Amino acid sequence: MIELRRNEVWFVTGSQQLYGPDVLERVARDSATMAAALDAAPAIPVRVVVKPVLTDAEGILALAHAANSAPGCVGLIVWMHTFSPAKMWIAGLEALQLPFLHLHTQFNEGIPWAGIDMDFMNLNQAAHGDREFGFIAARLRLERQVVVGHWSDPEVQDRIGAWTRAASAKDDWRHGRIARFGENMRHVAVTDGDKIEAERRLGYTVEGYGVGDLVAIVNEATDGEVDDLIATYLDEYDVVPELRPGGDRAMSLRDGARIEIGLRRFLDTGRFIAFTTTFEDLHGLTQLPGLGPQRLMRDGYGFGAEGDWKTASMVRAMKVMTAGLPGGVSFMEDYTYHLDPACDLILGAHMLEVCETVSEERPRLEIHPLAIGGKADPVRLVFDAHPGAAIAACITDMGQRFRMIATVVDVVAPLEPLPNLPVARAVWRPRPNLKVNAAAWILAGGSHHTSLGYAVTVEQLADFAAMSRVEIVVIDGTTQLDAFRDRLRWNDLYHLLARGL
Repeated sequence: MIELRRNEVWFVTGSQQLYGPDVLERVARDSATMAAALDAAPAIPVRVVVKPVLTDAEGILALAHAANSAPGCVGLIVWMHTFSPAKMWIAGLEALQLPFLHLHTQFNEGIPWAGIDMDFMNLNQAAHGDREFGFIAARLRLERQVVVGHWSDPEVQDRIGAWTRAASAKDDWRHGRIARFGENMRHVAVTDGDKIEAERRLGYTVEGYGVGDLVAIVNEATDGEVDDLIATYLDEYDVVPELRPGGDRAMSLRDGARIEIGLRRFLDTGRFIAFTTTFEDLHGLTQLPGLGPQRLMRDGYGFGAEGDWKTASMVRAMKVMTAGLPGGVSFMEDYTYHLDPACDLILGAHMLEVCETVSEERPRLEIHPLAIGGKADPVRLVFDAHPGAAIAACITDMGQRFRMIATVVDVVAPLEPLPNLPVARAVWRPRPNLKVNAAAWILAGGSHHTSLGYAVTVEQLADFAAMSRVEIVVIDGTTQLDAFRDRLRWNDLYHLLARGL
């Protein structure tokens, strides 16, 4: 579902007419060489498209407008090969609606000590041309990423690649729609929020539907479609005997398959990127959707339980950022603690909806009672999440702004088997420890729902937050509570003042 190679970033080089046509032709050739190398770099998942060298304000403004409206363009990589007077960039940068990365590099890797002359110096002026450009971006108070180093350096390419993943997620939000089946869980605060401000600042729309709208599509699924999906389940999972064809609970699996077909059809037809359900609004459904959301997340959709559209958007964003990378991303919830001072752990799970991309093993397809929701026993995939470093993140509505909270954790194997826990789960050790981590999370107003991702990095989330005009606070192995409290206070002050800058 998520193909990052469909996206592109434009490689934009700045210069001026002062140097004459021969120099500008050389600048264009060098830029094309660099863009082609970045386009071919394995670390950069999107296409890198070179654009003509920009030498005047009119051309820069025209390019900004073209980028804003170009399908598939998720951002710009900007570089000053020679010296580009920055006043010519003002109108274009202020018109640009896409994120940009300032690549501070030069075509040559080193100084040709014996052969360097003034012609070489006039051509290779990024060392101060980029500083001129950097000033105007700072003067305009524009969010951007600055990457320094030679364009062929794998570390530079890795950093550019990470940024393009964040830019792709931002573009996905910019055009995204989230389907909300029912409201959020009654009386719950953190899953609620300002959907108008979210559309204004984050880009995506949140569109509410009665569960009856979904039920109508679910009921259209044919027996043949259900048979085909049951065959897929039997092929991909260890299905318990009672759910297999002819088993005592086989009809429950058919009901679950019918719900998945209806959900998928509804989301595909509406071109939605994420969705929510709630166990408090299931009229017309035979069971709480569990297996369907698990498999839809596997295919790239974002999901949030109990109407939590902000977490649904976060799951989707992290899936876009890590598309094609191992590890997986899942909707998650901090459920219960292991408060052993020598080994403090968090058990994360949910009623049903944990994505199989984080599974360590071939999932088991099971059926168990569910004490809430008032419907028939739902089918679900059961598994343990695989070990590894990961990040759990959420977005909360702080009233005057959105705040992203991200914590670095280490997913571990359960200390003992969990034979009686009938849901998929992840066990993790929070950094620096549970006491500091949980206190910091609570002080920041973090949600009980999160998106758990293995391949996503703190740098990517910071890039993404900057592009989305979202505050970000990070909890990791270096976190100290006193400094963290101060950070939250300073952030409050900054964001209050920043609205007037």
